[in-house]
Amino acid sequence: MSKDSYPTTPDGRYFVVRGRLWRASNPALEPDVRKRLVHELMAARRAVGINKRSGDCAAEAAAHDAVDRAKVALGERGPVWWEDGAPDLNRHLARTGPYADWYASLTDARS
Repeated sequence: MSKDSYPTTPDGRYFVVRGRLWRASNPALEPDVRKRLVHELMAARRAVGINKRSGDCAAEAAAHDAVDRAKVALGERGPVWWEDGAPDLNRHLARTGPYADWYASLTDARS
């Protein structure tokens, strides 16, 4: 399932998976930059799996670092990409906090 198939908060900052908010990529990234970073992220994720299966702990750690660098560059980790001072609610429950009413309206619509 792609990220696009998950509900996205009205402000576009998060998408919701299993009731949790996950920070979306920075929408201000140029398409070619986003494409390159996503390619780097996917390659790093593959490297994590390969090195985990091979038992190469040092290479696995390096691959995890590459995943983190790509996610920071995409805006999914690290400093937030919005500038209005709103806190980062990454991994918080969608049913609590400022998105609670919006999230409840989604679950009500599914009932």
